[in-house]
Amino acid sequence: MQIIEVTEFGVRSAVIRLRRRDSALQFVLYPMIHVAKPAFYTAVTARLKRADVVVVEGVGGGRRKRSVVAGALTLSYTVLRFNRRAKLVPQDIDYAALGVPVLRPDVSLEEFTVGWRRVPLSHRLVVWCVLPFVVVTRLFGGTRMIWTRSMEQNDLPSTAEEDRADLSPRLEAAFGGERDDRLLSVLCRLHEDRSGESIEVAVVYGAAHMPAIVHGLTKRYGYRPRSAEWLTVADM
Repeated sequence: MQIIEVTEFGVRSAVIRLRRRDSALQFVLYPMIHVAKPAFYTAVTARLKRADVVVVEGVGGGRRKRSVVAGALTLSYTVLRFNRRAKLVPQDIDYAALGVPVLRPDVSLEEFTVGWRRVPLSHRLVVWCVLPFVVVTRLFGGTRMIWTRSMEQNDLPSTAEEDRADLSPRLEAAFGGERDDRLLSVLCRLHEDRSGESIEVAVVYGAAHMPAIVHGLTKRYGYRPRSAEWLTVADM
């Protein structure tokens, strides 16, 4: 199942609706890209206002105010605002203005930093060496340099993704792992508490987290994708 599609015409994100036969509750997954054309975030925001609960991604909270690695990763996509050819903006959804209860199960900056420090030094150095090239490409590159086939996301991992996970389980855990577990824990609790209610739970998370959600809810409770709607992230 495609989650993020990249073609010669553009980049699209699949809004996926998960249902199960014996539950009135339904989960709607919004695979997010950290930068997109403004119309994409406008379309997502309009749909979120119709949800009953919104579960959102976002490393933060806790006592720690800054993280060098988190700041560098954020810079790697926020620089796109200065690339006039790309005509993209960083994600800017105002969740407080939705008028809908919002849950934030993500890790704190302290917890993310602890996970990052567990990654072998050699792998951390690779990330630090790659980031400057990513920033330069996004700052000065054209559309086709920014959006490559590597951006595609499916519910099953590609060979390259499996190789990366095998190469550095600690790196995979820092960016997924614990974060996916916390997200699934909240979604499972919503099912246990409110599966008899006819409500829509919107899950607004990075596209890379979506396979864990789909497989986790399918395996534990039998939720399955019943429909999908494409939203355009960017035009080529």
